Amino acid sequence: MAERELGTRKVEVLRAVVEEYVRTGEPVGSETIAERSGLGVSSATIRNEMAALEELGYLSHPHTSAGRIPTDAGYRKFVDALPPGGRMRDAQRRAIAGFFAETMIDLEDVLKGTTQLLSRVTQYAGLAVPPSGSNEIVMRTELIELGSGLLLLVVGQRGAVDKVMIDRPAQLDAEGLVSLERALTDRVRDKTIAEARAEVLKAAAGAGEAEKEVFTAAADVFGGMQFGAGAHHVLVGGVANLADEAAHWRRETVRRLFEALEHESEMLELMRDVTTEDVNVTIGAEHPHTGEWEASIVSAPFGSGGTALGAVGVVGPTAMDYVGVMASVRAVAKRLSELATELDA
Repeated sequence: MAERELGTRKVEVLRAVVEEYVRTGEPVGSETIAERSGLGVSSATIRNEMAALEELGYLSHPHTSAGRIPTDAGYRKFVDALPPGGRMRDAQRRAIAGFFAETMIDLEDVLKGTTQLLSRVTQYAGLAVPPSGSNEIVMRTELIELGSGLLLLVVGQRGAVDKVMIDRPAQLDAEGLVSLERALTDRVRDKTIAEARAEVLKAAAGAGEAEKEVFTAAADVFGGMQFGAGAHHVLVGGVANLADEAAHWRRETVRRLFEALEHESEMLELMRDVTTEDVNVTIGAEHPHTGEWEASIVSAPFGSGGTALGAVGVVGPTAMDYVGVMASVRAVAKRLSELATELDA
């Protein structure tokens, strides 16, 4: 599509300008493109193409420089013209493979590590939105008797594990413990967190004193899962990398981006809009919540059994390595989906 709209040469010149500007952070001149791009045309020809791209709104011309820089529209055209899939560097591929080779059973802990992983392989800030608690399915419950005379209630769902220490009811013997665990599991298994909480609250209302204590504790755990961080929280890793990239941005952009990361609401709205099965790229002010940011968000959903659970992504300057970032985010989301499916099995 991009080639038909602009012509192959303009697309190639635009790609060369974007790649050079991402690499150096400096306005790009026609002689630089002629020397580095391998397009096989003169700098005068490239200068004419760059002038045409500027008229079309894909490049801009800083007053203090003879070179040009991409606009948000230029980055969008560059991203849209990229071939599907993309390629990661060997170091990125090894880092992702090494991370997911570790044994992991708690999806939210994995997501925390994922933000650091994405930050490390892209040099920007990594983002992750955990699954929403209310819609998660309860996989199992366990009551474990500890030597201290306490019970540990464990609730596992989609790889997440929540636990709480509760006093062991004095009148509950070993046989009663097994029976209560079975009753608890029968009530909540294969239900959503919200449904499970309602079930144990109903059970507590009609239970004896010992059972009531355990059911009430279970309701507290489900309540924490339902109304806790999952649906309203963005995990962020590698924020320091944004400071290292600040030379690419205006001071106001840096201030607003750090404020959004701190308050989460704007970033959460961006990540919630991840609806496709592939990578999503939001550039500059394309999204209402980004305003006048000179920043881009690359994100992708992950899920299990055809159901989207959450999203992962990267935030960085508009002058980012889109090829490497998109490939890395896509690969991490794919591995997360595989892991979530394994944990559900």
